[in-house]
Amino acid sequence: MSQHNASLTAAEWDVMECLWEHAPLSGREVTEQMNEKCGWSRSTTLTLLSRLEAKGAVSGDAGEGKKAFHPLISREDAALQETEDFLSRVYKGSVHLMVSAMTQKQSLSQKEIDELYALLKGLEADKNA
Repeated sequence: MSQHNASLTAAEWDVMECLWEHAPLSGREVTEQMNEKCGWSRSTTLTLLSRLEAKGAVSGDAGEGKKAFHPLISREDAALQETEDFLSRVYKGSVHLMVSAMTQKQSLSQKEIDELYALLKGLEADKNA
Protein backbone atom coordinates (compact mmCIF):
# COMPACT_ATOMS: atom_id res chain seq x y z
CA MET A 1 0.00 0.00 0.00
CA SER A 2 1.16 3.52 -0.68
CA GLN A 3 2.50 6.03 1.80
CA HIS A 4 -0.12 8.53 2.95
CA ASN A 5 0.47 12.00 4.36
CA ALA A 6 -3.00 13.51 4.76
CA SER A 7 -4.67 13.48 8.15
CA LEU A 8 -7.97 11.66 8.45
CA THR A 9 -10.98 13.06 10.27
CA ALA A 10 -12.86 10.88 12.76
CA ALA A 11 -15.59 10.25 10.16
CA GLU A 12 -12.99 9.33 7.53
CA TRP A 13 -11.47 6.87 10.03
CA ASP A 14 -14.88 5.21 10.34
CA VAL A 15 -15.08 4.74 6.57
CA MET A 16 -11.49 3.50 6.41
CA GLU A 17 -12.17 0.96 9.18
CA CYS A 18 -15.08 -0.34 7.12
CA LEU A 19 -12.87 -0.67 4.04
CA TRP A 20 -9.92 -2.19 5.93
CA GLU A 21 -12.22 -4.89 7.23
CA HIS A 22 -14.36 -5.59 4.16
CA ALA A 23 -12.81 -4.18 0.95
CA PRO A 24 -13.49 -4.13 -1.85
CA LEU A 25 -16.94 -2.64 -1.39
CA SER A 26 -19.27 -0.80 -3.73
CA GLY A 27 -20.47 2.66 -2.77
CA ARG A 28 -23.84 1.11 -1.97
CA GLU A 29 -22.25 -1.46 0.34
CA VAL A 30 -20.19 1.19 2.17
CA THR A 31 -23.33 3.34 2.45
CA GLU A 32 -25.33 0.45 3.93
CA GLN A 33 -22.62 -0.39 6.45
CA MET A 34 -22.11 3.23 7.53
CA ASN A 35 -25.87 3.75 7.83
CA GLU A 36 -26.08 0.68 10.06
CA LYS A 37 -23.03 1.64 12.14
CA CYS A 38 -23.37 5.43 12.32
CA GLY A 39 -26.80 6.30 10.95
CA TRP A 40 -25.27 8.25 8.06
CA SER A 41 -27.16 9.13 4.91
CA ARG A 42 -26.06 7.98 1.49
CA SER A 43 -24.81 11.46 0.57
CA THR A 44 -22.69 11.73 3.74
CA THR A 45 -20.95 8.42 3.04
CA LEU A 46 -20.42 9.18 -0.64
CA THR A 47 -19.00 12.62 0.24
CA LEU A 48 -16.53 10.97 2.63
CA LEU A 49 -15.52 8.41 0.00
CA SER A 50 -14.93 11.27 -2.44
CA ARG A 51 -12.76 13.11 0.09
CA LEU A 52 -10.78 9.96 0.80
CA GLU A 53 -10.21 9.46 -2.92
CA ALA A 54 -9.00 13.07 -3.25
CA LYS A 55 -6.58 12.50 -0.36
CA GLY A 56 -5.24 9.35 -2.01
CA ALA A 57 -6.40 7.14 0.86
CA VAL A 58 -8.83 5.03 -1.20
CA SER A 59 -9.35 4.11 -4.80
CA GLY A 60 -12.67 3.62 -6.49
CA ASP A 61 -12.22 1.33 -9.46
CA ALA A 62 -15.11 1.20 -11.90
CA GLY A 63 -15.89 -2.26 -13.14
CA GLU A 64 -19.01 -4.06 -14.28
CA GLY A 65 -21.12 -0.93 -13.90
CA LYS A 66 -20.30 -0.20 -10.27
CA LYS A 67 -17.39 1.38 -8.47
CA ALA A 68 -15.50 -0.82 -6.00
CA PHE A 69 -13.63 0.99 -3.24
CA HIS A 70 -10.49 -0.28 -1.53
CA PRO A 71 -7.92 1.35 0.74
CA LEU A 72 -4.63 2.54 -0.72
CA ILE A 73 -3.06 2.83 2.72
CA SER A 74 -2.77 0.28 5.48
CA ARG A 75 -4.27 0.77 8.92
CA GLU A 76 -0.73 0.66 10.33
CA ASP A 77 0.55 3.42 8.03
CA ALA A 78 -2.46 5.61 8.80
CA ALA A 79 -2.04 5.06 12.56
CA LEU A 80 1.66 5.88 12.36
CA GLN A 81 0.93 9.10 10.45
CA GLU A 82 -1.73 10.11 12.97
CA THR A 83 0.62 9.35 15.87
CA GLU A 84 3.40 11.44 14.31
CA ASP A 85 0.98 14.32 13.68
CA PHE A 86 -0.35 14.14 17.26
CA LEU A 87 3.14 13.99 18.76
CA SER A 88 4.28 16.95 16.69
CA ARG A 89 1.18 19.05 17.27
CA VAL A 90 0.57 18.41 20.96
CA TYR A 91 4.02 17.60 22.35
CA LYS A 92 6.29 19.46 19.91
CA GLY A 93 7.74 16.11 18.86
CA SER A 94 8.83 15.09 22.37
CA VAL A 95 8.09 11.45 23.18
CA HIS A 96 9.34 12.13 26.72
CA LEU A 97 6.70 14.82 27.30
CA MET A 98 3.97 12.59 25.93
CA VAL A 99 4.89 9.57 28.04
CA SER A 100 5.31 11.77 31.10
CA ALA A 101 1.87 13.32 30.60
CA MET A 102 0.23 9.94 30.02
CA THR A 103 1.77 8.30 33.08
CA GLN A 104 1.02 11.19 35.44
CA LYS A 105 -2.74 10.88 34.97
CA GLN A 106 -3.11 7.12 34.84
CA SER A 107 -1.16 4.44 36.59
CA LEU A 108 0.52 1.80 34.51
CA SER A 109 0.25 -1.86 35.34
CA GLN A 110 3.44 -3.80 35.96
CA LYS A 111 2.86 -5.57 32.64
CA GLU A 112 2.69 -2.21 30.80
CA ILE A 113 5.85 -1.00 32.55
CA ASP A 114 7.64 -4.24 31.60
CA GLU A 115 6.48 -3.88 27.97
CA LEU A 116 7.70 -0.26 27.80
CA TYR A 117 11.00 -1.25 29.38
CA ALA A 118 11.46 -4.09 26.87
CA LEU A 119 10.61 -1.75 24.01
CA LEU A 120 13.17 0.82 25.17
CA LYS A 121 15.85 -1.85 25.71
CA GLY A 122 15.20 -3.13 22.19
CA LEU A 123 15.48 0.37 20.73
CA GLU A 124 18.72 0.92 22.64
CA ALA A 125 20.14 -2.37 21.35
CA ASP A 126 19.16 -1.49 17.76
CA LYS A 127 20.76 1.94 18.11
CA ASN A 128 24.02 0.48 19.42
CA ALA A 129 24.17 -2.27 16.80
